[in-house]
Amino acid sequence: MEQTRAPLDGVRVLDIATFVAAPFAAACLAEFGADVIKIEKPGIGDSLRQLGTESDTGDTYWWLNDARNKRCITLDLKLPKGADIFRRLVAQSDVVMENFRPGTLERWGLGFESLREVNPGLIMLRVSAYGQEGPKRNLPGFARIAQAYAGLSYLTGRPDTPPLIAGSTTLADYLSGLYGAYGVLLALRARDNSGRGQYIDIALHDGIFRFLDEFAAVYDKTGYVRERNGTETDSSVPHSHYPTGDGKWVAIACTNDKMFERFVKVIGNPDLDNPERFGTRKKRVTEREAINRMVSAWTTSLTRDEVIARCCDGDVPCGPINSIADIFEDEQFTLRDTLVRVKDNRIGDLAVQGVVPKLSETPGQIKHLGADMGAHNHEVYFGELGIGEDELSALREEGVI
Repeated sequence: MEQTRAPLDGVRVLDIATFVAAPFAAACLAEFGADVIKIEKPGIGDSLRQLGTESDTGDTYWWLNDARNKRCITLDLKLPKGADIFRRLVAQSDVVMENFRPGTLERWGLGFESLREVNPGLIMLRVSAYGQEGPKRNLPGFARIAQAYAGLSYLTGRPDTPPLIAGSTTLADYLSGLYGAYGVLLALRARDNSGRGQYIDIALHDGIFRFLDEFAAVYDKTGYVRERNGTETDSSVPHSHYPTGDGKWVAIACTNDKMFERFVKVIGNPDLDNPERFGTRKKRVTEREAINRMVSAWTTSLTRDEVIARCCDGDVPCGPINSIADIFEDEQFTLRDTLVRVKDNRIGDLAVQGVVPKLSETPGQIKHLGADMGAHNHEVYFGELGIGEDELSALREEGVI
């Protein structure tokens, strides 16, 4: 049977970014066949190598997971010889991914306009705290700041708590990376038609803000400022997290009237079966506390698995609130390769998140975990750029590579 080509086979990406957002975009493309060359400063490397829990490789598990499928080389872009080598790589590449503060690459003579002279078809993903334009363009920022700036942190928590983090301080990074990968694919498609490259400008708060449903439109027309509401949602009841009798928790989501009707049959509480009081979504929102008390009384009378089984039998959306230990015990995650094990000759098998999305004909794959710093220097510089051994030794001594 003929081997199917990966969707991005033949696309070369130069990843000169650090930490999470733009590098995650590169990893997404690498999973579907793009040749991603990770470029790091000699002797220092990407800060992600030290962020998180250290593995036996000397790098963190975060690095091993998020730098997967990338070829790793070292190169100092600030040095003239390093910049010259980078331009040679750009001439042979399709995409550059960067997340320096706006203007940094321009100061090094490696801005988009300069690089497109080397390669008119070049696509550049530019991720920064506040975007390439505007009065805040030069301010520093991380995902925590972006999540606060975009309004997510304000909404996270209970009315009586300070603004909280929504589970992870890196949501904005990963959303920016996802939109970045999407932007690169759009730019590649546009280049197919025009032959010209372009740059993609993403601020860290862009993706989070876009994900916040109707709250901007509602404020614009009504002046309503949504406040922290704990586990609740403004639009539906019951739609929350509920304790169970064995000390665990479930999530139940009755978004419309039909779902609520089914839930009433499941719970079997005659007080809840009151169309005059609870029959419509709008009525239920005004009776939030009463409904939640009845639902909690029911869920705490059963184990978590019993609650889930009864809801599922009644076609009511319900699921466990899982810890990572729960996830490792749930065969659904392994059956769908949502959780996969990757062999690594340095540390053995390692469980990591699987590839998303899942394509039926040309699925993505994890070929290897994040490589050691400079692991592919010889392969790229000698094997592909034709730099001789003597010159490579001189470049190493000068700190260029």
